[in-house]
Amino acid sequence: MKLENFHIVSADWARDGDREAVRQLRRMVLIDGLGLPAAWEFDDGDPQALHLIARDDTDCPIGAARLTPDQRISRVAVLPTWQRHGVGTALLRQLIERASSFGWDELRLDAPVELVPFYAREGFVPAGELFEAAGRMHQPLRRALTSAAPGPRPARDSGLLPAEDRPSVDATRHLLLADARHMLAIHLPRLDGEHYASAGELAELRRVATSGRGARIRILLHDTGAALRDGHRLVALAQRLSSVIQIRRPVEEVDLANRAGWLLNDAGGYLFLPDHDRPQGRASRHDRAGQAPLMQQFDEVWERSVPATELLALGL
Repeated sequence: MKLENFHIVSADWARDGDREAVRQLRRMVLIDGLGLPAAWEFDDGDPQALHLIARDDTDCPIGAARLTPDQRISRVAVLPTWQRHGVGTALLRQLIERASSFGWDELRLDAPVELVPFYAREGFVPAGELFEAAGRMHQPLRRALTSAAPGPRPARDSGLLPAEDRPSVDATRHLLLADARHMLAIHLPRLDGEHYASAGELAELRRVATSGRGARIRILLHDTGAALRDGHRLVALAQRLSSVIQIRRPVEEVDLANRAGWLLNDAGGYLFLPDHDRPQGRASRHDRAGQAPLMQQFDEVWERSVPATELLALGL
């Protein structure tokens, strides 16, 4: 048995080594091995996903899987020589643990019919009709979760907000700013006159920034040059309150390629737009479980980004 000779680690999609390890496993197992489409090597969900890698005792990658913010497990890939040795089970159980720690109420996945018994052993049950994908029959599965966090479980979808066009996105953004008490986290590929520029939005940002001890507004901004050229009012506010409003600029290629925009507050609210330039996404007023993976990703990008000192040096 090889059960003792591997370990599971978190993978950072922004790191070249981790990203290439996951992609190589998918190529070998899913594309070359199972004949799935080449598009399965990576997709737009990867930058936002939580990734795990199984490594053998020489640190070689032998398996991978991911957990996406829509509460789904996917892209499970284990090298044939390591299948039936507990690797897939270990990956699955750790993903279940992570989802429970987020406060999620369930997990879903689409399993090839021949693998349904494997997932059934870990508590997954059928949740829909069979369907064909990439020439194979699949069964939708789900598993109810019990939160690992003590106390009451976070409310799920208790305050869904509209985010399907520009007016609804603008209204939702303003509402989430108004709900914030002391903390905001904002990710923006670029800062223009349509985002965080109205008098109402700036008033809410100023209120949060001056709310007292513990106030903190973090902004990840890709295109600092455009904000400087346009003289955006949020930049001016950040200069005046630089100890509370902190702006960092992503520098790694994978972070700069992420065109999503999102807003997170300390009331469990979030607005997520997969493409910042398209006013279509998802939002909730009170959904800490749904917010958790977005906050985790924000924190990871924040740590590897650099202070945008260029925004504070011109005396705007």
